[in-house]
Amino acid sequence: MALKNKYLIDLLETVKKRNQGEPEFIQAVTEVIETLEPVIEKRPDLVEAGVLDRLVEPERQIVFRVPWVDDNGKVQVNRGFRVQFNSAIGPYKGGIRLHPSVYIGIIKFLGFEQVFKNSLTTLPMGGGKGGSDFDPKGKSDGEVMRFCQSFMTELCKHIGADTDVPAGDIGTGAREIGFMFGQYKRLRNEFTGVLTGKGLTYGGSLARTEATGYGLCYFTDEMLKANGKSFEGKTVVISGSGNVAIYATEKATALGAKVVALSDSNGYIYDPDGIDLACVKQLKEVERKRIKEYVATHPNATYTEGCKGIWTIKCDIALPCATQNEIDGESAEILVKNGCWCVSEGANMPSTPEAINTYLANGILYGPAKAANAGGVATSGLEMSQNSERLSWTFEEVDAKLHGIMVSIFKACDSAAKEYGMEGNYMAGANIAGFLKVAEAMKAQGCV
Repeated sequence: MALKNKYLIDLLETVKKRNQGEPEFIQAVTEVIETLEPVIEKRPDLVEAGVLDRLVEPERQIVFRVPWVDDNGKVQVNRGFRVQFNSAIGPYKGGIRLHPSVYIGIIKFLGFEQVFKNSLTTLPMGGGKGGSDFDPKGKSDGEVMRFCQSFMTELCKHIGADTDVPAGDIGTGAREIGFMFGQYKRLRNEFTGVLTGKGLTYGGSLARTEATGYGLCYFTDEMLKANGKSFEGKTVVISGSGNVAIYATEKATALGAKVVALSDSNGYIYDPDGIDLACVKQLKEVERKRIKEYVATHPNATYTEGCKGIWTIKCDIALPCATQNEIDGESAEILVKNGCWCVSEGANMPSTPEAINTYLANGILYGPAKAANAGGVATSGLEMSQNSERLSWTFEEVDAKLHGIMVSIFKACDSAAKEYGMEGNYMAGANIAGFLKVAEAMKAQGCV
């Protein structure tokens, strides 16, 4: 989409110059700015207030050393990050990603996306993100604990229940959150809802594990209904095999679909009979094994090395739930050619700009990540509420609230797209709806 507004063109150029070497962040900002052009044309007051100039610059970026001792007694050093992006509508909220690919540009892109995603949930949460280039894979529990304790020793100075509330993300599950929470409590001498995704015995919320995957399907189901379609009888391909993918598989199946493929970072499985979810849960959640082990007990299933080929499998609905930019323009073209008519995102920014253009040009129903995968942070917000009230809601109560939030997110995207002359473009609708709430709050609070 070519920009015509000189202010936005100049702003985007400034972002590119200031953030060289950070392609993921530039990609995320470009996508948002391009869809906000009709809003800026209508609302010159937001330009006058410098809302967008401020919105593309994080309020705070924290980078720190994380030294820890491995099982051989050797000192290891990783780099830790926390980007507190925007607090206009509430305390910073966003996950902690532990993965070798993590650097400041990844954290900034995720934090920027989080601002809009959190706004869409209607809950009072600002946007932030954190992480480290530490890789928990292959590490012992002791090594992970020592890393998490060192990481939190520094991070605890910058977070709090009313300041910044981190959560899990790639590489940060219940084990890691537990170690981080224990160290925070030890250092600060307070038991507070400073982290979400906690265990059920110490303040966690029921349905949090399922939330992103379930929420993805609730959003997608609402999008399908609005366009006269449903999950019933449809073939679905899902990338990933972590919490998001597993529980998206569970909910899509419950809604009548047949999920035929899952993946991990090494490759993917295809099971024409439909994925045996109990087997996948045993492999990934209990045994922590690779997805290729699935074919040992399922003779009709096949395993293929490499992840990209998963998008060559024929399907009606594709749910990318692995990582950023996993579907490029070529893969999107193959999806279209094979008859896929819906793509809804469970991962953060899993489609490249070329892929998104292909979706929109071919009339594919497209659920963008900042709307479709907001169920995780929405339920984290519900966990914060329970912690504040010293209450614990039932699974059914949390799930019902999650369902309602995801339906309202779709309606907000749909309504904003229609209002600004882009009916059916839910990416534009999500960006506009998320932006306007934050922009009004920023304008009201003055130049801060």
